[in-house]
Amino acid sequence: MKAEANGEAINGFHKLSEEDDFDPSAPPPFRLAEIRAAIPKHCWVKDPWRALSYVVRDVLAVFGLMAMAVYFESWAFYVIYWIAQGTLFWALFVLGHDCGHGSFSDYPKLNNIVGHILHSSILVPYHGWRISHRTHHQNHGHVEKDESWVPLSEKTYKNVTVSTKLFRFRVPFPMFAYPIYLWIRSPGKKGSHFNPNTDLFQPSERNYVVTSTICWTMMAALLFCLSIVVGPFQMLKLYGIPYLIFVMWLDFVTYLHHHGHEQKLPWYRGKEWSYLRGGLTTVDRDYGWFNNIHHDIGTHVIHHLFPQIPHYHLREATKAAKHVLGKYYREPKKSGPVPFHLINNLVQSIEQDHYVSDTGEILYYQTDAQLYESSRSKIE
Repeated sequence: MKAEANGEAINGFHKLSEEDDFDPSAPPPFRLAEIRAAIPKHCWVKDPWRALSYVVRDVLAVFGLMAMAVYFESWAFYVIYWIAQGTLFWALFVLGHDCGHGSFSDYPKLNNIVGHILHSSILVPYHGWRISHRTHHQNHGHVEKDESWVPLSEKTYKNVTVSTKLFRFRVPFPMFAYPIYLWIRSPGKKGSHFNPNTDLFQPSERNYVVTSTICWTMMAALLFCLSIVVGPFQMLKLYGIPYLIFVMWLDFVTYLHHHGHEQKLPWYRGKEWSYLRGGLTTVDRDYGWFNNIHHDIGTHVIHHLFPQIPHYHLREATKAAKHVLGKYYREPKKSGPVPFHLINNLVQSIEQDHYVSDTGEILYYQTDAQLYESSRSKIE
C-alpha cells in the first residue's frame, strides 16, 4: 500500500523518481543471496590479530595525545587535542561496535573482553548497547521496530513537548542526543540500556546487561577519582570535551547513514517491510581523511546487510556488490579532506524530517511547516 497521503514530502519524491525512472521503495529485483554471492569469500574472513592491531594503534594514539596535552599545557594545542582525541574516542567506539557484531573475531570471549574495555572507556554500556544495536540491524527501516533514529509517528509527534521538538529538530542539539538515548531511549519508546529489566532485553540477556552496567559504573567511578586527584577542570579538558566531540561524531554519522539523502528514503511497516528492503534504505558516506581513522564506518549499506563482515573488507565487498544493487545503491558524494559537504545534508534533514504518517505501509518523512519556518527564521 503506497502512502500517497503523505503530502508534499511524497510529491517531491515522486517528481524525482519520475525523472530518474526509479522508485527506491519498490521491491528490489534481486535477493539477499545474490548480493552475498557477489562478495568475495575472503571478505568474510576475520583476522583477530589484524583487528587487535587497530585497537593497539588507536589506544596508543589516545594516550600519546593525552601525554602531549599534559606536556604542552597550551590552549592552542588543546583545541587540536579536543578534536583529535574526540575523533579517536569515536574510532574506539567503532572497534567496540565490531566486537558487538562479532565481526572483530570468531571468538566471543575475545569480542566481549575487548568490547567491554573499549566501550566502558568511553562510557558506553557494551552489552546494553550491543543488544539494542542488534535490534536496530534486525529491523532497520521499520518505523515501529527500528531502534536508531526511529521516525516519530504523527500521533507521537503531536504529543511531545515543545522542548523535545526543539532538542530533536534544531541543530546542534540532536548531536548531543546519544547519552540521553542510552538512559531513556527515544520519544515514544521506554527503557534504559542500563536497566536489565526493561523490554529492550530478554530475561536470558539480563546478566549481560548487569555486567556492562557494572563496568560502566567502574569507569565513571575512576573518572570521579581522577577528577579529585588532578582536578575537575583538568579532567574536563583531558576527557570531558573529547567525550562530547565523540558524542557529536556518533550522532552525526549514525543520523546521516539513515537520513539526509537528496533522494527521499522510504520507511516501512507491516507486510511491505523486509530485511532486504529495510537495509537498502541506508546510505554510504565519504568522510575524506577520516575514512581510515574511524575504520571505514561510511561503508554502511553492506555493513547493514552483512554485519559479520570485518570493517577492513567492507570497501572491497561494497565494490563487488554494487553491480547487483544497481540504483538501490546510492553512490556517496566524494569528500574533500574534511566532510564539510555533509553538514548541509544534516541541517536540511533535521529541519524538515519531522514525522511519518500513522497509516500506510510505505512512508516518507513529513514536515511540520510551523516548526520549519520557526527554524528558518532563527537562522536568518
